[in-house]
Amino acid sequence: MEPILTRCGYRCDLCLAYAPNIERNPSNQQVLSDGWFKYFGFRLPPSEIRCDGCMSQNPYLIDKSCPVRPCVIAKQLENCSLCEDYLCNKLRQRLVVYEEVKQRVGADIPDADYNFFIKPYENKLRLGKLRAARKGKRGPRAHKDR
Repeated sequence: MEPILTRCGYRCDLCLAYAPNIERNPSNQQVLSDGWFKYFGFRLPPSEIRCDGCMSQNPYLIDKSCPVRPCVIAKQLENCSLCEDYLCNKLRQRLVVYEEVKQRVGADIPDADYNFFIKPYENKLRLGKLRAARKGKRGPRAHKDR
């Protein structure tokens, strides 16, 4: 499956809640309900865990209160990495950073748990790489002599 990046930098294709992933493996719903509770402190009933991804037209979304999606759409951007207000308060509400999750749970995170519950949402690192790559494509800036 091709990488599918959301407005805030999550990866739909890696997310167990993404509708095609649920269709292939319905047990993902219970796995996510437990994993999100363990690592992020919120629990959704497994029956409510399914998402079309925020890049879809008229999607069914898990996070109906996401402040990022409407903002990025209003600014006519593909994702937050392209925004001049990058790392605004809206995005900060949805940032996932591995080190912060590890510190919050106070324990090492097994590789399988990282792959299921952190990697799909580790957006600060992903968006930062996109911004850096974009800056690199612009080339060096001309500097005025003093």
